[in-house]
Amino acid sequence: MRDDPRLPTSPRFWRSPLRGTWFTAVLGLVLLGGITVLFVTGLVSYAAYNPDLSPVNDTTPDKGVLGFYLFDWPAGPSWLYRLSQGVHVTLGVVLVPVLLAKLWSVVPKLFTLPPARSVAHALERVSLLLLVGGALFQFVTGLLNVQLEYVFPGSFYPLHFYGAWVFIAAFVVHAALRAPMAVRAVRERRRDEAELTAPRPAPPTVSRRGALWLVGGGSLLLFVTTVGQSLGGPLRRTALLAPHGGADPGGGPNGFQINKTARYAGITEADTHPDAWRLVVTGPAGTVRLSRAELLRMPQHSSSLPIACVEGWSTADQWWRGVRLRDLAALAGYAGDPPDVLVESLQRHGAFRRAALRANQVSDPRSLLALYVNGEELSPDHGYPARIIVPAAPGVHNTKWVGRLTFGDL
Repeated sequence: MRDDPRLPTSPRFWRSPLRGTWFTAVLGLVLLGGITVLFVTGLVSYAAYNPDLSPVNDTTPDKGVLGFYLFDWPAGPSWLYRLSQGVHVTLGVVLVPVLLAKLWSVVPKLFTLPPARSVAHALERVSLLLLVGGALFQFVTGLLNVQLEYVFPGSFYPLHFYGAWVFIAAFVVHAALRAPMAVRAVRERRRDEAELTAPRPAPPTVSRRGALWLVGGGSLLLFVTTVGQSLGGPLRRTALLAPHGGADPGGGPNGFQINKTARYAGITEADTHPDAWRLVVTGPAGTVRLSRAELLRMPQHSSSLPIACVEGWSTADQWWRGVRLRDLAALAGYAGDPPDVLVESLQRHGAFRRAALRANQVSDPRSLLALYVNGEELSPDHGYPARIIVPAAPGVHNTKWVGRLTFGDL
């Protein structure tokens, strides 16, 4: 059976003349750099949620020592999260052709018999299984998440977080073993390994360099049709394959991207009617209930800030106007440096109904309880009667339909 050319266990089954050490090495070195950037920006994205601040922010409560690197997420520059998450998502999409080509180039090795020639060889095969399985899992779940397609069991956040650590462990071991050989193969165009080269190759239809240009062209096409969704504004129209499936925001001052509509969140007109809605502010001074009219009588400030989401999309800078969070903290009894705050939404169901913001985010003069955007009242889908807008924060922490602010150590 091993020598039957009709079966994938036979080297003669694989006839493509493209497979070879140099071709695989080039793809591997591209992935080495790209996946390293993906992993680092993924860690940064997790840190941006300030998961150690409050349980409501921690989507992976059992992370343990895997959270060793976490730091207090800064409130500036305002485009920080847009940049880091935009790079993470766009690069992940762009690397898909490279990953598929790399897996295709080494697939004969998966069918090599015997499956284990020694204990060391068996361990190598297990590590490759974790590497290939981990890569497919991370890329597939990531692409599904940015399209808001949650067909996998459980929450995306712990699945992607723990999956990343399993994958990167196998990736580091593989890179340590293979990267020096890959560099030499590219530099010296070393003779191909027998396991990768077809013993009976079919006539070539394209050169290996041509195949690499094809892979690179696919990645470039994905880049051009994706990156605009991270930049926002007019460039969003170029994002034909933008990894985001949200509602059409329409036109006018409120005509920018919506991730979660009022209808989806269960927000009704009765909830937000001026006669019914009150903002509850709690702190050492007690509890204060403020109508929207009373908020409008407080000092109003403006900030030009984007919204950037974990799915990789972001808006252009919008002009927000409302009450500074630090002024609301002072109203709650914090005359000096403001503390952390727990923000609660009127939203009845779904994730991120509550979010905690760090003291540095509250104290930033650009952080607002926004009442207007681009000179017009917030639309229901953008959070009327009031929403949070904070520089450099993930979009889900810019809570919409705010009902309560609780200031104090969290």
